[in-house]
Amino acid sequence: MEEGEADGHGHRPLAPISNPTDTVCSTSVTAKNELNAAAGSGAMGWHEVRRFRRPAAASAGHRSEAACAPMASKQMEEIQRKLAVLAYPRANAPAQSLLFAGVERYRLLEWLFFRLLGDRSPFTQQNWQGDSLDRDEENSRIQHLAEIANFLGITPSVDIEAIQGRGSYEERVELLRLIVDLVEASCYSDNPEWSVDEQLAKDVQLVDSIAEKQAQIFSEECKLFPADVQIQSIYPLPDIAELELKLSDYTKKMSNLQQMVQELASKYDYNPNEDYAETELKLREHLQSFLETVKSFNMIYTKEIHPWTHMMEVPQLHGFGPAANRLLEAYNTLLKFLGNLRSLRDSYTAMAAGSLSASNEPSSVTKIISDCESALTFLNHGLSILSTSVAREQGETL
Repeated sequence: MEEGEADGHGHRPLAPISNPTDTVCSTSVTAKNELNAAAGSGAMGWHEVRRFRRPAAASAGHRSEAACAPMASKQMEEIQRKLAVLAYPRANAPAQSLLFAGVERYRLLEWLFFRLLGDRSPFTQQNWQGDSLDRDEENSRIQHLAEIANFLGITPSVDIEAIQGRGSYEERVELLRLIVDLVEASCYSDNPEWSVDEQLAKDVQLVDSIAEKQAQIFSEECKLFPADVQIQSIYPLPDIAELELKLSDYTKKMSNLQQMVQELASKYDYNPNEDYAETELKLREHLQSFLETVKSFNMIYTKEIHPWTHMMEVPQLHGFGPAANRLLEAYNTLLKFLGNLRSLRDSYTAMAAGSLSASNEPSSVTKIISDCESALTFLNHGLSILSTSVAREQGETL
């Protein structure tokens, strides 16, 4: 088959790896030859070979470093020895397949993670069959392993790249060594029947013991703190009688405030379950009427006032004088009304904070009030421009 020609299965073979003599160690050369043979024979498709081959600038360099780094190779041998002791069924798998993205690495991480999680695991163990996965299955498996690694605290976040393998050969070996050591430590713990409740009880007893012997443990003779840290014994705590006196004063002030609130509440008939539908309907009608007035003013301003204020030919202001007076009166009235409404809302919040609705969604009245406030802001801006223009016109007349 010619180079670059697809085989009968639709797979395009990889070009032979050039300059195999660049790799000093024979193990890397053997691995490359095996990949070339598998790709050339059509036994492995591109999506399968890609799991083991990385771009030449990154992965090929990593493999050369991997086989040529004596320390990392020894650590990997030690990891495989520990896996055999832990009874991992595929402990003799090639080191490359355990360090680079592929089914073998995912199978190992899954086995290690569920050894750490134990019987009370919040994750369900997926039943992945075979040595090959399609793209969706592979992504799902990687995401599942990344969530478990984040849950165990191995990675600070759901890191997919850490599951696939990231960094130099030494960094990959170090991450795998950390996980294997955690599994080994959990298997050979002093108390295999350890429980969180028992440990919490022991921790509480330890804290109580430290608190009882605080003077001896944290004394100056122990030298537990740096010289610039002030020890509490030098600056003693306030007298208990003084603290009780302050507490009594604050309690009296609080009772007086509660009494004042009760007196204010008794002067008004307040029913938290009262139906305010009728009042809300009237308020909505007034606010909607104001919005219509503001829209009318905006239309007049856009068509007639705005060109006039920009030194264009002054158009005829048909009946705008009386309308402006009515608008100003409505504006001032609504401004006072909204101010009183805000005060009423603050008072209601202070008086009946406990009976407020737990919903965070704003009511329709609140939305209308917000629209009115926005319209007022826009109206105020337009009126200020109008006032400036009138003042300028009067100055030119004088």
